Amino acid sequence: MFPESVLAHKYLDGLKGIEIGGANHNPFGLDTINVDITDSRDEEYKLIELEMLKGTNVEPIKVDVVAPGDSLPFPDKSYDFVVSSHVIEHFWDPLAALYEWKRVARKYIFIIAPHVDRTPDRGRPITTIQELEDRHSGKITMSSFKFPLGHWSVWDTEAFLALCRHLDFKVIDYLDRDDKAENGFAVVISLED
Repeated sequence: MFPESVLAHKYLDGLKGIEIGGANHNPFGLDTINVDITDSRDEEYKLIELEMLKGTNVEPIKVDVVAPGDSLPFPDKSYDFVVSSHVIEHFWDPLAALYEWKRVARKYIFIIAPHVDRTPDRGRPITTIQELEDRHSGKITMSSFKFPLGHWSVWDTEAFLALCRHLDFKVIDYLDRDDKAENGFAVVISLED
């Protein structure tokens, strides 16, 4: 079980949000609904959650809404925030996910993503902004891309912050080493003017 994030509580307490791909071995302790691509317990990441919870009295997290994390069934600005931990790297087109999260959130996007040097992705090249733009535009398609072991995209903290600057996302806080599993980085994006 990983601890709750002090950084997340600093910005998100008292607000209502969406968690993308939540898991009870990695709780945030926030007021969220959990959105996931499936509610099947036979899916790879649900099996990992079950294994992580073995020997505890904690049940797997309930999926409130089954939907792709980059195509949410909510109106514009319908929640205060979107939070995700170790999810964005699993999207073929993380730009589509980020734009979607910006669409549905009024105040914040809070992301914890794996740091390339602290995960099994160590040694892989950082995913460039140009590659992400080419995926988003369709210039590079999933079928023409050799799926890497691990994740579709890899970043270190500075590369992800550069991506946020490129997208004109206002980062108001970040941790180079996240305060949950400590194998990633955390970024707080403000959507308020």
